Amino acid sequence: MTKRKSDKIRIQWVKSWIGCTEDQRATVRGLGLRRLRHVVERADTPTVRGMVHKIRHLVTVVEE
Repeated sequence: MTKRKSDKIRIQWVKSWIGCTEDQRATVRGLGLRRLRHVVERADTPTVRGMVHKIRHLVTVVEE
């Protein structure tokens, strides 16, 4: 298994969660996002990728 350039993923919250379900809100909080346009850096693991996939309509993955 080869290592990626970076073992981190940068996630930005870009759309409001108004109208979303409570589990989607919990996922946003679980990633550590606190406000719109907030960017967090998390380990690039399958768990985090799954969380991003679940709320993919609310966040973007920021390229460095």
